[in-house]
Amino acid sequence: MEPMVKIDALPGVPRWAVLAAHTVPLVTLPSGLWRIAQVAGVPVAEQSGRNGREAVVAVSLTLLTEALALLTLGLVRPWGEVAPRWLPFIGGRPVRTLAAAVPALLGAAVLGAVAVWFTCTQATGLIGRVTQTPAQHVLLVVCYAPLLAWAPLLAATTLAYYRRRTAPV
Repeated sequence: MEPMVKIDALPGVPRWAVLAAHTVPLVTLPSGLWRIAQVAGVPVAEQSGRNGREAVVAVSLTLLTEALALLTLGLVRPWGEVAPRWLPFIGGRPVRTLAAAVPALLGAAVLGAVAVWFTCTQATGLIGRVTQTPAQHVLLVVCYAPLLAWAPLLAATTLAYYRRRTAPV
């Protein structure tokens, strides 16, 4: 049976790695939308709306998070093997395997460590301090819980990238 959605990837990339790489930007999206909604004054929390500086930080964090999440796609797409021509200095050159794999694995390790630290030390205190209705609490958890999948998805996709790029020909 032919899949309903065809996702282009490089030859030799396992289907699970393609799906994992495409899932990463989706797991970061709900928290970003929650932050944007809060900045826009949508009552996602009792303290909806923020001052100008906090709004800039929230929007910048959202854009940075999505940009970093989208880089995961490079581990399964051609631009993860040959840098796009429009990039200064490296455009059109092959991407060294370790130049992509090491930062990605470090990123996965940092994301995992932050998730564990936050869950163990900060989550209950933060949630307890913020005044919110039960519905707002559920929305907050639903929007931020998917972030816990980012580190393992990135690590698995990176390991598949490394194996594929270093396999004997």
